[in-house]
Amino acid sequence: MSYLEAFVISFIGNILPVYFIVKYIRPIFDLLGKIKIFRIIIDWVTEKATKKIAEDKRLQTATALALYIFVAIPLPGTGAWTGSLIANFLDVPPKKAVPAIIAGVFTAGVIILALTAAANGGINYLFTHI
Repeated sequence: MSYLEAFVISFIGNILPVYFIVKYIRPIFDLLGKIKIFRIIIDWVTEKATKKIAEDKRLQTATALALYIFVAIPLPGTGAWTGSLIANFLDVPPKKAVPAIIAGVFTAGVIILALTAAANGGINYLFTHI
């Protein structure tokens, strides 16, 4: 499989669930909210962040930028799924969260692609095998 094929397949596979997580995970949070310990955590996180973010459009944009950066860093625990959960916890509107997360996935993919190509013989090898 070429680098380009691997990149496209992994990119699509990574972003497919993003919209659904951002849009529809709230009912799961509501269900977990019936358990006292989860309710305490969920209420604390959402009350702290949601009120401030909902009131300020600039803060929504800054939160979307922070989501992008978080997702773009290719480390374990970061990525589209975790970024989608964070966006939901923070009540970032899907039209701001989803593009930021998709851009982050793309950036992380390019970083990993470049590191993989470098490990396999350098950038010259990348350009000859795409």
